[in-house]
Amino acid sequence: MLKEFRQKTALITGAASGLGLEFALLAAEYGMNLLLVDINPQALEVVRQRVQELTKRNGASCNYFVADVSDPVAMTSLAERIQAEHIIPNLLMNNAGVVGGGLIWEHTTQEWERVLKVNLWGVINGVSVFTPLMLEEAKKDSNWQGHIVNTSSMAGLLTPPNMGIYNVSKHAVVALTETLYQDLRLVSSQLSASVLCPYFVPTAINQSFQEASLNTTRSQIISKQMLDKAVGSGKVSAQEVALKVFEAIALDQFYIFSHPQALGNVQKRMQSILDNIQPPDPFASRPELGVELRRALQMLESG
Repeated sequence: MLKEFRQKTALITGAASGLGLEFALLAAEYGMNLLLVDINPQALEVVRQRVQELTKRNGASCNYFVADVSDPVAMTSLAERIQAEHIIPNLLMNNAGVVGGGLIWEHTTQEWERVLKVNLWGVINGVSVFTPLMLEEAKKDSNWQGHIVNTSSMAGLLTPPNMGIYNVSKHAVVALTETLYQDLRLVSSQLSASVLCPYFVPTAINQSFQEASLNTTRSQIISKQMLDKAVGSGKVSAQEVALKVFEAIALDQFYIFSHPQALGNVQKRMQSILDNIQPPDPFASRPELGVELRRALQMLESG
């Protein structure tokens, strides 16, 4: 577990935008040394300009790495480069992600691979290459503290329709992180883990929708339109989520929610499992959304 942040080191993937950017800015405010990873070199340069004054003011450092988190070779190479500099992250934030939606049977193999590679394999690769280094550091120093945060989604606890490809990737991240937490408890008291499950937060993640959909279908267009509307109307900012995450890390809190009020839907889903009944209506609290989606999809089928 990680109780203090100043002069500790944070490695953040997907650091050039959205939640990743806010994590980087807040970590810099807290005086952390930064290892920022993103696939977009131009966006990383913009981030550098934003955080360099903060790190300089706090006597911290910041290094930037262009890497594809979905590529295990690239992530292994990244770990080797960082280890060669004798830098081991105290805080690992596996945050990079993309979104995809549409009727689940319409996704191509390429679309499944795209979303799962980033959202799931990006986390798997981060955990696989950096956890052993962090555990080794803990063995060397009994005062060393570390924490891993994997970004999932409320879609990792719910099953909203017309978002199946995204749901699958994020459910897997929840299962992975719960297991990671239990496994760490078997071997170390110095390293812990959390899973972040944000709901609709205004970020640029919905812009990755088209990248994930190589052959856009009409159901995917409908999904993107509804996602754009939901994300754009989000009332909790990425900055507020970042604050919640760092507070949770300091408390060694496992589940981190941006919108705790949405947990009623999770409770209903869990109760349907315990009662062995059909999954609950995901639009029970907002029936107009279900009507809108059904009408749009039925028009699609009849058209």
